[in-house]
Order: sequence, then structure tokens, then C-alpha cells
Amino acid sequence: MAKKVLKFGGTSVGTIERILHVASIIKRETDAGNKIIAVVSAMSGKTNELLKQSKSISNNFSKRELDVLLSSGEQVTCSLLAGALVEQGINAKSWLNWQIPILTEGENFNARIINMNTSKIDEFLSIKGVAIIPGFQGVSKIGDVTTIGRGGSDATAVAIAKLFGADTCEIYTDVDGVYSTDPNKIPLAKKIDKISYDEMLELSSLGAKVMQSSAVQTAMMYDIPLEVKSTFTNRHGTKIFNQESIDYTKSVTGVAYSKDDAKVTLIGVEDRPGVAANIFEPLSKNQINVDMVIQNISSDHKTTDVTFTIKRDDLSKTLEIIKNNNMINYNELTHNDKVSKISIVGAGMVSTPGITYKMFKGLAEEKINILAISTSEIKLSVIISEDDTLKAVKKLHSIFDLD
Repeated sequence: MAKKVLKFGGTSVGTIERILHVASIIKRETDAGNKIIAVVSAMSGKTNELLKQSKSISNNFSKRELDVLLSSGEQVTCSLLAGALVEQGINAKSWLNWQIPILTEGENFNARIINMNTSKIDEFLSIKGVAIIPGFQGVSKIGDVTTIGRGGSDATAVAIAKLFGADTCEIYTDVDGVYSTDPNKIPLAKKIDKISYDEMLELSSLGAKVMQSSAVQTAMMYDIPLEVKSTFTNRHGTKIFNQESIDYTKSVTGVAYSKDDAKVTLIGVEDRPGVAANIFEPLSKNQINVDMVIQNISSDHKTTDVTFTIKRDDLSKTLEIIKNNNMINYNELTHNDKVSKISIVGAGMVSTPGITYKMFKGLAEEKINILAISTSEIKLSVIISEDDTLKAVKKLHSIFDLD
């Protein structure tokens, strides 16, 4: 008998028929003698619908009230799934975030789980009950409902697996597992059977939509075994383990891309100690995440060009902050919001010479210009024109033998 956390995403519970199918999956697990905690997302499209409703009232809708509104989507799914299980003769019960409670800290719309009370649910599991818990939400120390960011149901599931001492955490979605790249864009993409936390963390943070990066990071910190699998097939999924699962014989595991980036360049910045801090401190204070940073110093060492990338949604705010920043002097400010980030990820990159050359040569053969570069031990990312995204992904997928 195993204690399992099963997380079902929005597409998995997108209709009543699919909720009934999820109930059959849970019944199969309970029939096998397993203790089950199910974490559910809102039905697909519901969160966007609620966001749209809030914007019809105000573009500056209260974040506190937005959390109350958005959390209702998962609560609906909880009730419907629990009802479907009860109808099948299973002792199931839904628990809302404040009933457990799931304690969070941080600001509304971007809180994080810090603890939860496990006693009530553990007692329910001991009498062969199935607990249904809403993902993506919690309650603050002062009793306000909070949400933990889009895709936060993954983070909820991993946190629950940790706090309840679960044997495994299974992430059910609409694909068979983690693929070498987006199978919807590259039909030749193949499913990865096993992948390390490190590789999965890089892929998820670089644009792969299968799992939220913060959830992978939590699983890695506490060594919680994960498996990504399809709700709609019985095929084996992708298992995500610790370092021991890394396949060092394969240089590149996958190709990821994101098309929500923008590039900003300050030309002719006065080159002196502290200038970089003066540029990026105001951005940090305004919750703007900076990704790649490149600095080119002039031959006379008097000025420098600073290029960095941010999320496209933050571009106008970033430009405004820089223009109002009296702590820096520069000659010109340019930007480009028609770029994408292409990345190759693989544990074997650290021990395989020539990976950088191979990537750059492949892009050159397709006449794709590189606008910025960022590297780590198991990742190599470049910024290119958005129009070249698919061409670049196809080329890299092919030259690194991922087809």
C-alpha cells in the first residue's frame, strides 16, 4: 500500500465526462489499496474566464478580491470530483484551503505555501477516505484567501507530497510525459522516459509547459519522486528523479523555447563601479525578473553597452523605469519585443566538447542571427528573432539526434 498524491490539470478535468474519467482513475488506485490525495486545477478555461470578468469591472481589480474570485475555479472542480467518487461508492470528501488549512505567506496573486495541517486528512485517509484538495491556493496568517500563481496546482501537489510524506507524486496532464520539445510543433519529438530534477527544472523554466518550475525545485529540494503521465492513456509517463537518473551519455536531452521575451539595450552607459546595480535595482523593486545580461565594454573603457532580457509583458514598465532612473547615464535606449529564447538542455553537455559550436553552426546554416547568449553547466540559451523560432527548434532537434 502506497500513499500517493495525484494532481489533475485543467484539461484533465475540463468537462463533466473528463471528471468522471478522473474518478475512474482514482477508483482504480483505491481498489489497489493505495491511500489517495487528489489535487485538482480549475476546469480548463475557467481561470481565464474569471480574469476576464474581473477586468470587465476594473483594470485595477483588487488583488485580494481577485484571489477570492480565482480560487473559486478549483473549488468547483473539488466538489464535482468528490461527488463523482461518492456516486461510485467511494468515501471521498473535498477540503477547501481554509478548512485544512493551507497556510501561505507573500502577496496576493503570488503567495507560497509554508505549511498545512495534516491531522484531519491523515485521519480521513486512515478510514480509506479519498481527500480532494484544490490546487493553486491557500490562506494567509490573517485569514485572507490567497493564490500561488498561474500553474500553482503543481506546487500545491508537491508541497502536499512533502508534508504528508507521500511515496510518490503523479502529475496527470494531456500529454504522455515530458518530450524532447513541443510535440504539437515538432511531430518528431519523442517522449523522455527518465529525466533528472536539474534537467526538468531547466526545461520548465525555459518554456516547457509540462510542469511549473517552482514545483520541480521543491521536489528536488526534498527528493520527492515525480511522474508526469497522461490522463487519457495508460502509457508509462516520464519519471523525474535525483542526480542518479542522469544519463551522461546523451549530450542534449531536450530543446525548449519561449516567445514571451523582450530584449532591452542601453548604449553608451558610463562605465564605473555600481552602474549595473543602479540599472537593475529599480527593476527588482518593481518585481521585474531579468533573465540574460550581456555587457560589452568599449576599447577606451569609458562606456559600456548593457543588454538584458525580460518578459514581454514587463517591457513598457521597464522602459519607463529606466527613463526615470537618475542614477544612470547612457546615450541611447533600444528595445526589441519580437524575439524568442531557444535553449538546449542536457546533463551530458558538461562532459561533451563541441556542443556550443554545433549549436551555433546549425543556426548559421539556417541563416539565423544570434542576438544574445546565456550558458550554464547543463543549458545553452540564445535570443533570436521570433520569426525564426520554429526553424531553429527543428534544426537543433535534428542535429542533436532528438528526432
